Amino acid sequence: MPDHTVQAAYSAIHTLYTDLFGSPDSLAPEDTTFALTHLSPGPVLDLGCGPGHFTKFLTDAGIPTTGIDIVPEFITHARTTYPDIPFELGSLRTLTAPTESIPAILAWFSLIHLTPTELPTVLTEFHRVLTPGGRLVVGYFESPDTIDPFPHKVTTAYRWPTDTLTEVVTEAGFTALAHLHHPASGNVRPSSALAVMKSQ
Repeated sequence: MPDHTVQAAYSAIHTLYTDLFGSPDSLAPEDTTFALTHLSPGPVLDLGCGPGHFTKFLTDAGIPTTGIDIVPEFITHARTTYPDIPFELGSLRTLTAPTESIPAILAWFSLIHLTPTELPTVLTEFHRVLTPGGRLVVGYFESPDTIDPFPHKVTTAYRWPTDTLTEVVTEAGFTALAHLHHPASGNVRPSSALAVMKSQ
């Protein structure tokens, strides 16, 4: 899905989104532990950082982190709320970081609006900027057997079977390290996190 479509959709609901998810307190302890385990010691690029809540968490945990997002309202909020943390307006599709300069990347539910044909290109860009052995943690909605588009409350998103997503990241030059699964609960969709390492 084009960046401008995603940007416009999130800009339209940025206040509500920030109210619901804009605090580090909204993060599940299992997720933050998983991220700390696989992103330490950093530095980290938090790509699709939204209002900066995960960026703030990682920074407070002692991991230098820079947040990047395409939504101007999110970056404005993050810079105002967390003035000592670097935030940049930009796309995760085209990173300004030099090749092999970044030890770790967090893409926390920021790849969900990419179509299956777009994802490999973005992973190639992540691979470019990561140092040898660099880490990537991806949060995503999980599907049992097929890549499944669904009407996300902001704009169309995609659920991925973990095995299929693992194959895609492997083809992009990564090795899977760990998987964290959250089963469906009430109206909450099943979700997962995948930690991988740049392997070639």
